[in-house]
Amino acid sequence: MPTSYCRMIIHLTFSTKNRARLIAPEIQRELSAYVTGILKNLDCPSIRTNTVEDHTHSLFLLSKIHALAHVIEEIKRGSSKWIKTKDAQYADFYWQEGYAAFSVGQVGLDKVIEYIENQQRHHEHVSFQEEVRLFFKRYGLELDERSFWD
Repeated sequence: MPTSYCRMIIHLTFSTKNRARLIAPEIQRELSAYVTGILKNLDCPSIRTNTVEDHTHSLFLLSKIHALAHVIEEIKRGSSKWIKTKDAQYADFYWQEGYAAFSVGQVGLDKVIEYIENQQRHHEHVSFQEEVRLFFKRYGLELDERSFWD
């Protein structure tokens, strides 16, 4: 029987609704681990996932049996539902509707891993919005800011 092979590395990032700084430092690692678990259950192993106060980054291998939109929907739905059980302060927690997902080649993998690991330090100088604008520019995409940010 023939076997299919696929290796699509995805760098995904999305924000809390209105980029609200809701994710307390004491829960960031746990949230990252929860997202990693969702990815594992979807046969999309996480290479690196990191969460900061207003957004998350995941670098993962996209499963050959799931569409990217489905994976993102499951990450957002599952993690939002989970975080609301952690504390009353998260009762009104929501992710933004949009997201940014980019393909990453094997050659650039180490650089993206390092970038994701150092999010806290990176965002001392660059906001999430500036970061996304740079991604869009780097990947040759036009960002419609009126519809992307919520």
